[in-house]
Amino acid sequence: MSPIELINSIYPAESPLRGILISHSEAVAREALDIARRKNLPLDPVEIENAAMLHDIGIIRTDAPGIHCHGNLNYMCHGVAGADMIRNAELSEIYARVAERHTGAGLTHEEITEAGLPLPPDRSYMPETLLEKLICYADCFYSKTGSNNRKSLERVRASMAKFGPGVLERFEALHKMFS
Repeated sequence: MSPIELINSIYPAESPLRGILISHSEAVAREALDIARRKNLPLDPVEIENAAMLHDIGIIRTDAPGIHCHGNLNYMCHGVAGADMIRNAELSEIYARVAERHTGAGLTHEEITEAGLPLPPDRSYMPETLLEKLICYADCFYSKTGSNNRKSLERVRASMAKFGPGVLERFEALHKMFS
């Protein structure tokens, strides 16, 4: 099964949520591919595009009515839900790990505990590979609400700062790597 076949099997063609997912994921893919070309990153463009298209596949299982998600999970669980969906479809573990680790600039176990986030404690939520870091970074510039215009660096920094100095520091490290 290909990434688009998995999306097609989960998201009905006429669904507003599918449109949001596809539009957002395509924007993240364009950003990531552009960075990879500009920085001459040793990554396969097909893997970059597939990872970008699948990183948010789990949103359908969350409760986020503002973007037409009517599942029962906390939105912060979309990465875990997506990783499980990718694994169940027997797609590459590479994509499952991207889904699990792309939120914000990554999440430490301390941040998860302090915020009381309902995430399984036995998984890593910090991007480790170059592909995971690239998709995590590119995703920071695009929202699933409103227009799908690229956010300014200042707006991304302000958003990251809301989650604490550690998140902002990790974003700055990603920015240094990819800008």
